[in-house]
Amino acid sequence: MTAHPSNTLSAAEARRMALAAQGFTRRRPDAVAPRHLHRAMDHLGVLQIDSVNVFARSHYMPMFSRLGAYDPALLDRTFLSRTTHYVEYLAHEATFMPVADWPLWGFRMREWQQRAARPDAWMHAHRRTLDWVRDELRSRGALRPVDLRDDAPRERGSWWDWDEAKIALEHLWRCGEVAIAGRVGFERRYGLAEQIIPSGIRDTMVTRDAAIRELVRRAARSYGVSTIADLNDYYRLRDQSAVRAAVADLVDAGELDPVVVRGWERAGKPVAAWRHRDATLPRRIDRAALLTPFDPVVWFRDRALRVFGFDYRIEIYVPAEKRRYGYYSLPLLVGDRVVGRADLKADRASSTLRVQSAWWEAHARPEADAEHIAQELVRAARWQSLERISVSGWGDAADALASALHGSDTAVDRHVHPRE
Repeated sequence: MTAHPSNTLSAAEARRMALAAQGFTRRRPDAVAPRHLHRAMDHLGVLQIDSVNVFARSHYMPMFSRLGAYDPALLDRTFLSRTTHYVEYLAHEATFMPVADWPLWGFRMREWQQRAARPDAWMHAHRRTLDWVRDELRSRGALRPVDLRDDAPRERGSWWDWDEAKIALEHLWRCGEVAIAGRVGFERRYGLAEQIIPSGIRDTMVTRDAAIRELVRRAARSYGVSTIADLNDYYRLRDQSAVRAAVADLVDAGELDPVVVRGWERAGKPVAAWRHRDATLPRRIDRAALLTPFDPVVWFRDRALRVFGFDYRIEIYVPAEKRRYGYYSLPLLVGDRVVGRADLKADRASSTLRVQSAWWEAHARPEADAEHIAQELVRAARWQSLERISVSGWGDAADALASALHGSDTAVDRHVHPRE
């Protein structure tokens, strides 16, 4: 795997470069240790959090995709129950990020503070609630919202409302006054930032321009090769002019090189793209993986379509009868191609991984790809401590996957989906 000096890339080269930047060329360890989680985070930068638990919550999935089966309690200890290495903030959507990155988000916190100071803002109209919540956190330490509800004095008057206290915690978190001290189960514990974020980190000031430049640099490294839109989305900067200025600075500094990617066109013209100087081009990607919808590989719909020819939409909020692929379909990666999607459900009562639907993309190679995906489904079932796999008949990949699974040492059966 070597650096690629050319200023022209094929679409396949760009795909491999992107997957290498995301850590898909590293060998899966025999036993996953904390250092492997930290190394994966070096590639990811952030780990998006999502509450949907039909198969596995999203923040567990990128590590499984890259490292293979691991004990989810290891991630809980590393990310959820302490803030030694990571903390939560809006560094895309709600994400885990390195605690050392807290100062990079000072500009976003200050923007929230400015909004909060407006006369029509929620925080302006609920100062008493905010003061009470601050006092509770200062005197009692980190709390869950339910702790405030259960212990709130009922005689405080008509202004008091538990929902308002919960909203206050969220606003204070966005403004940087409060940080997440960890979680109990999946419930956040909120504490004053001064009690959670080390002072040497918390008191560091980073200007908006410097922060955006650093975040663009990291996004470029995590993507390998990317466009302005890609770099703007990775950390949800929502400021293309600032991103363009950061890219120009990074080109001048020799960290980014302009490239042309054949096949990345819009209206018949090449889309401007840049390669990070550390990006490497593997000869091949020898990996299959199930991806969460919130994996950086596919989380930006425009990029997923441009890089992988994969038009992806999560159908959670689509009425059941109108879903084309299923409730929570996971992209299926084989080599450097996203070859399909499968709607998975962990049926814990029957210890069964249910493949609710499975679909091929037009560029899939069904016979060969089915074998690779079947192996990942077996690995996923074991990771989730499920004893068997059941495949419905809904989807043009369902029969091929069921057939490939029958050659495994896991119990396999079929079930009928209502949409069949």
